[in-house]
Amino acid sequence: MTEDKIKRLAREIYEEVGGQDNVLKLRHCMTRVRMDIRDYDKVKLEKLKEIDGVMGVVEDDTLQVVIGPGTVNKVAQEMVDMAGVKLGEPFPEPKIAQSGKQLVEEKAAQVKAAQKEKNKNNSGFKAVLKSISNIFVPLIPAFVGAGIIGGIAAVMSNLLVAGTIGDSWQQYIDVLNIIKNGIFAYLALYTGINSASEFGATPALGGVIGAVTMLTGMNPEAPLPNILTGGTLSAGQGGIIGVIFAVWLLSLIEKQLHKIIPDSIDIIITPTVSLLVIGLITIFLIMPVAGLISNSLVGVINVVLEKGGMLAGFTLGATFLPMVMFGLHQILTPIHIEMIAQTGMTLLLPILAMAGAGQVGAALALWIRCKSDTKLVEMIKGALPVGILGIGEPLIYGVTLPLGRPFITACIGGGIGGAVIGAFGNVGSIAIGPSGVALIPLIANNQWLAYVLGLLAAYAGGFVATFFFGIPKDLQEK
Repeated sequence: MTEDKIKRLAREIYEEVGGQDNVLKLRHCMTRVRMDIRDYDKVKLEKLKEIDGVMGVVEDDTLQVVIGPGTVNKVAQEMVDMAGVKLGEPFPEPKIAQSGKQLVEEKAAQVKAAQKEKNKNNSGFKAVLKSISNIFVPLIPAFVGAGIIGGIAAVMSNLLVAGTIGDSWQQYIDVLNIIKNGIFAYLALYTGINSASEFGATPALGGVIGAVTMLTGMNPEAPLPNILTGGTLSAGQGGIIGVIFAVWLLSLIEKQLHKIIPDSIDIIITPTVSLLVIGLITIFLIMPVAGLISNSLVGVINVVLEKGGMLAGFTLGATFLPMVMFGLHQILTPIHIEMIAQTGMTLLLPILAMAGAGQVGAALALWIRCKSDTKLVEMIKGALPVGILGIGEPLIYGVTLPLGRPFITACIGGGIGGAVIGAFGNVGSIAIGPSGVALIPLIANNQWLAYVLGLLAAYAGGFVATFFFGIPKDLQEK
């Protein structure tokens, strides 16, 4: 039964990472259980990878066990329930026998020093990527759900304009758009709250700073000036890039105020001063500067995609998965959102989605050429359906990347699909979150056929390249 599988996975993962006492904190994303580990010497990586149901293991600033969508939520919840904590909360300190206390303290000091050195070696850029990931990963389910609902509303609107459905459907379209706008219209608030949690500020204050960028309450007859352009500010100017930077500044000033303000008046002085100072800085400095940066960045990307055509599409489609491996894809999330805010769609997402389609084609080729490897075939069977729906991590970490060659040929397939999308041009998505087949309802301007052709090209490209050039020699001999 499903519950038995969940409990078994939770127990076996704990066993191979050194037990509950070796875990500092646990959370999950769409496909991975993410654990902060006390002592990596106790982790048995090879045995962890061999657990039935584990599709791969990623070592980064956290230990990430790839399980797959749906299952990961249940396994992560089971694991924190076993530890008696909530997701993201620190695990209880391990109980230590008095006789071994000194030895354990010495070991803990060594682990702490090693972790400190590891953090020291992390580049500032990597730290930024990690923070961006922590801010937006919790929002992905909302992006997916609201985005698909918005896509359905867009399809219905097109049918309404074409006369396929009657005017009575307009109210249903309006309701769907209201649900969709629950996140997209107020994304600055969610970003502010999550940014505050990431940077160590008060989440409610972060939400307020996010709301400040919406300029609610501004007198339309006397708009606020833009100090850079000489014009006026507009709501949302600078987007979430500005919100993240503003909340980071908020965290700095709030922490300092907590240190110097007496406890008796801290609850009054600190939030008031923090909001006033950062609010003014946000309105008169951050919004104009971030707005200029956002506009320039989106403009450059649009020009590259429009002028680069097939070459730009191939390059982006082929290199996206290596970007994912190094965590560089996290920087694209705020760019997607800014493109949608400014132009109504992101031209990047449909092209980048081809990378996952290339993995699907490669997996199909492996299935056909390597039938005798039952373990590989079972892995492909489990990962392929979610890969088609746009969640590629099980295929990447469980199938193509461990084999080497298929990962490269899959990237080539993604490049071919990206080239097809680039050749059509102006193929954009009205929201972010899904990819693969699940992205079809979100394709703007009725360009869904171009996107589907891109998917098919990526499937075919990944399949052919892998079938003829991507099968590892040891598997060819079977």
